[in-house]
Amino acid sequence: MRFMFVGDSMTIGRAGDYTWRYRMWQHLGATLGDGSFEIVGPRSALYDDTGADGPAGQDYAAPDFPGHARRHLAGWGEGWQHMAPLIGPAAAEHRADVLLVSLGLIDLGFYTNAEQTAGNVRAFAAAAREARPGIRMVFLPVIPNVRAEDEPPFAAEVARFNELLAKAVADLTTDASPILLAARPDAYDIHRDTYDGTHPNASGEHRLAGEFAAVLHQAWGIGGPYRPAPAAR
Repeated sequence: MRFMFVGDSMTIGRAGDYTWRYRMWQHLGATLGDGSFEIVGPRSALYDDTGADGPAGQDYAAPDFPGHARRHLAGWGEGWQHMAPLIGPAAAEHRADVLLVSLGLIDLGFYTNAEQTAGNVRAFAAAAREARPGIRMVFLPVIPNVRAEDEPPFAAEVARFNELLAKAVADLTTDASPILLAARPDAYDIHRDTYDGTHPNASGEHRLAGEFAAVLHQAWGIGGPYRPAPAAR
């Protein structure tokens, strides 16, 4: 089974991060067993904010995160509108079976309103299915960040998009290519689970990975309950 992580800055991470992708890889290895799954995607780098322009680093915090498991389709400053044209070729080339998707905050913050963003969700799903007709997808709702606390109109736009995202999932899911809507991670607190009000720290990474893990296990019987490694940081 081939998993592809799709996301924005919360998913790609920056130099020195573990990333929730690492936490998810650990979980899949513990519950599915090595050799029974593969992490795929056209990219592997972290975002390098030390002066380089764009994703250019492999300075992951975890030395046991192997190169083949670092694959993804995520980008700092990239959202649904950026990924919709990319997902078809990426899914086809890497033969993705399951997409784990966390997108939307950057769209609403800089590029598109809730309705336009929801339209890009539908374009994304259509492109993924054209490339891989039986592909499965899990979409994470947008988690309101510190900007939503300070700007009520932005908070309302996030809430509106999450409503439209739920509707899109209900409209688009099929038996052949099911789509699941994850829940906002239980008890996620941007003041505790992020390092800047948006991007996850270690506890936030576990909560994000835990939500994807719960949906996969409960709905599709993939993996098991999320249990961080005993020495989880």
